[in-house]
Amino acid sequence: MTKHLVLGNGESRAWFNPSEKKIVTNDVITWGCNAIYRDVMVDNLVAVDYGMQQEIYETSFYKDNQCWFANWSRLPAEVADVLFMGYDIPKEFIHRSKIKKEHCVVSGKDPSSLQDKISAAIDQNPSLDMKDLRMKMEKDVGVWITYVDEEDSINTIDFPVGWSAGNTAMHLACQQGATEIYILGFDLSSYDEPLNNIYKGTDNYLSSDARGFNPVNWQNQMQTVFREFKDVQFSWVVSRPWDWPDAKEELIQENNLSYLTKTQFCDKLNIL
Repeated sequence: MTKHLVLGNGESRAWFNPSEKKIVTNDVITWGCNAIYRDVMVDNLVAVDYGMQQEIYETSFYKDNQCWFANWSRLPAEVADVLFMGYDIPKEFIHRSKIKKEHCVVSGKDPSSLQDKISAAIDQNPSLDMKDLRMKMEKDVGVWITYVDEEDSINTIDFPVGWSAGNTAMHLACQQGATEIYILGFDLSSYDEPLNNIYKGTDNYLSSDARGFNPVNWQNQMQTVFREFKDVQFSWVVSRPWDWPDAKEELIQENNLSYLTKTQFCDKLNIL
């Protein structure tokens, strides 16, 4: 029986810092997302945002830890030098890592059509906060050129791609043979509430005054994992009364999913 702990960056996990709390049971494999590496050590780090991938790579965190990156394909560094010939891309949209090497990974979103996309989104969603909408659509627009070693320990994510980092990590844990998965810091988001993320307002994250997101896509991804891996038992750790199913109807209900309090979670994983 293989136990995995997948840590999201929702504010409900602020009480739990693996660097300070000890998991006495040695057979628990940990997964974390994006900027969690700044604070704690996890066995597996998942990053799907281009800016975060570059940040993580530049710290050399990957050298001693398993990292999983989406859309990560190495190219000769010369490709980056000629890639933008004939294109008038403002320098502020091109993000290069500091140390040039013989290989690179090029990722990003085309900034040239950004304004048209923003205008279309505003027309289709007139009731939304326009400042917030623009902020979210502008995030991660541009090109990230990350210079990399010819060989390193980065694991390229084949599937799923285009998902949130937390749900991607959960699916990867299942792929790696988990039979029990505990998820913590997977907070339901809401557009009517402030953005719920421990790292909001820091590099490569949205501003601390950003609104939350509609949770539908996020919930659909979670349900896909629960239903694809029916033999895996999932335990979702909650910390506030409204998180419980009888108090908030939109929480997911699946036969292989249960909800735990912080105390139950600590008891089950023997956490001190």
